[in-house]
Amino acid sequence: MGRLNLILVWSLSLTLSLYNLHPTSAQLSPNHYANVCPNLESIVRQAVTNKFQQTFVTVPATLRLFFHDCFVQGCDASVLVASNGNNQAEKDHPDNLSLAGDGFDTVIKAKAAVDAVPQCRNKVSCADILALATRDVIVLSGGPSYKVELGRFDGLVSRASDVNGRLPQPTFNLNQLNSLFAANGLTQTDMIALSGAHTLGFSHCSKFANRIYNFNGQTPVDPTLNKQYATQLQQMCPRNVDPRIAIDMDPTTARKFDNVYYQNLQQGKGLFTSDQILFTDQRSRNTVNSFASNSNVFNSNFIAAITKLGRVGVKTARNGKIRTDCSVL
Repeated sequence: MGRLNLILVWSLSLTLSLYNLHPTSAQLSPNHYANVCPNLESIVRQAVTNKFQQTFVTVPATLRLFFHDCFVQGCDASVLVASNGNNQAEKDHPDNLSLAGDGFDTVIKAKAAVDAVPQCRNKVSCADILALATRDVIVLSGGPSYKVELGRFDGLVSRASDVNGRLPQPTFNLNQLNSLFAANGLTQTDMIALSGAHTLGFSHCSKFANRIYNFNGQTPVDPTLNKQYATQLQQMCPRNVDPRIAIDMDPTTARKFDNVYYQNLQQGKGLFTSDQILFTDQRSRNTVNSFASNSNVFNSNFIAAITKLGRVGVKTARNGKIRTDCSVL
């Protein structure tokens, strides 16, 4: 028996050490703050609603912020950190310069509201506040509600260099999208569902100018682009357009979280190459058609995918902390 017990103890300690080396979603639970800050969700929801009533940009800005955070060093609020003299933080990487300030402000406002409650002060991570705010903006724009898993700690580093090669580019093909999402434990179906977030938000003309002016030597306009839509884009984005001009990602229902994004793809109205490829490539077309024809199927797949996204690279007390100021490590 002694030898068996020794083996069991060794096996258990090995399992625990592996768990600590590779933090997983095992620590996450929707009830994580039930005793610590029981009204957390309503506090955050009210703060997010107040911000939403000031500007609709709150919705796409917060949703995109969550995605950009999770794909670089995991969902640890490292994207919220400000650069200082010694360190260029993630938010100042070229791929993150277009993150709208209203997303950052949403988290700052929600954090302040949480910390205004003495019981909750400095007990809730910025990473969890961002995860909750993301769910809340989806609901505010007509999308589905879902339980948010909580218990993340905030990251201890934020480096612009870590962003290199970690975020999908508007020119990506299906293989490039799939490999990047797979690196974060997400399937092709997850990737297509999360791409549906492009039912909201906007893009600057430079991100898709190649599709309407200089696609290749033979064809200036991308042939997968709806001709009428291409003409509209050229009118909204003339060659020497003001770089601040932004175009809705979803030309049909730009302020509603819905499955119209997929219906647009069926009509050749995906704004980015990385959007339209989901319909053009036979390997992903069936999923696009499924989401386009049934909003319930899209919603359930989106909830599954964003829940999985929220588990990426979760930090624990061993390799994270609760930041008192989300912008300072």
